[in-house]
Amino acid sequence: MTLRIDHVVIQAGLDLDASAARFRRLGFQLTDRGHHSLGSSNHLAIFGDDYLELIGVEPPKADIPGARWEHPLGLAGLVFKTANADATWKDLANRDVPLEGEGARSFHRPVTAAGQTLGDARFRTLRIRADLIPNGRVFFCQHETPELVWRPEWREHPNAVRGIAEYVYVTDEPAASAELLEQAFGPGAAQPVQDGVAVAAGRASILYLTPAGIQTRFGVDAAPLIAGGERAAALTLRTDALARVQEVLAAAGVAHQAHKSRIVVPPLETGGLILAFVES
Repeated sequence: MTLRIDHVVIQAGLDLDASAARFRRLGFQLTDRGHHSLGSSNHLAIFGDDYLELIGVEPPKADIPGARWEHPLGLAGLVFKTANADATWKDLANRDVPLEGEGARSFHRPVTAAGQTLGDARFRTLRIRADLIPNGRVFFCQHETPELVWRPEWREHPNAVRGIAEYVYVTDEPAASAELLEQAFGPGAAQPVQDGVAVAAGRASILYLTPAGIQTRFGVDAAPLIAGGERAAALTLRTDALARVQEVLAAAGVAHQAHKSRIVVPPLETGGLILAFVES
């Protein structure tokens, strides 16, 4: 287990087609649609050593138990890397981190590209107890077949994005909201920042900010997002060139604004989250 983000999840509900079209307009190359053995379906935008996942369920599978993510549309999943899901389960359980189920679970999905099946991507995951994560999920993922996920040809995007910079929650009580990560990764993992707290996760940060902090950082009113309570609200991605991002968004007619060295796309253009880009 490491304090590094493996991927983040955007909940698309029953309309994965619209979500995929939206993110292609935003400048992402997406993988072919995948179908999990658990019933959900997805598209991925693969970066250097992390990725963005659009997850939903096709209508014929909507009644499969556990297939649907019962969370608001938008940013809904924070996933950490682990090299050994069983060892991570044991470590967290021994320290009384509240987990779901009786152990890590396995699932898979066939991977296709250009009409050919490349094999089954296989995963083992464990999840922090659902009722403790408002409007989303936090879990750990072991990739048993990483070569079927991080393929070089999938890492190039029109918007030149290379990785995740920030995963941001909006909450009225940042320190209290970060306590679960402090329990999982140790005291001192969360450090105070303006209008909230931050947890360093490799090249990325996990931020817990007040609504005022969201407004300051992104120039977007967080009130509509927090209307249903604390939730993941914003995602910042690293790009090689902000100029490329601007070109892509302008060509697609996507509303956006420059704010404090970021390009920010509002929730109406993304399907329920604030999406920002920084150059690095």
